[in-house]
Amino acid sequence: MKAFLKNYRQAPRKVRLVAGLVKGKTVAQAIAELEFLPKRASLPIKKLLLSAVANAKSMGIDENNLFIKELRVDKGITMKRMMPAAMGTGHRINKRTSHLSILLAEKVVVVKKSQPKVEKKVKAKTKAKK
Repeated sequence: MKAFLKNYRQAPRKVRLVAGLVKGKTVAQAIAELEFLPKRASLPIKKLLLSAVANAKSMGIDENNLFIKELRVDKGITMKRMMPAAMGTGHRINKRTSHLSILLAEKVVVVKKSQPKVEKKVKAKTKAKK
């Protein structure tokens, strides 16, 4: 259950702020948080998460058992641009991009087998009548 987003036009440093919030959460919790987060990167991450969920559904995995195992934000290409400066010079502007990759995993539900209960016989104290 993987999904990728390449060359997203926002700096990785800004995208990692959002990625750190949803990493390790269940899909439902992550979608709810991304819905109301006032960061620009929240919408592309939400779309990426929904894409990974759709990939999982096509493999026959239930959405309720999924959680975000890994959400990586790597550096993409950097576009170099020039900004005019004083006295006919120019300064370089770096327009950074990000590569996002998400990995969903399924929760493993461990069912413990309970051992058969051993009944303890409590001996009632009887008073001997004299």
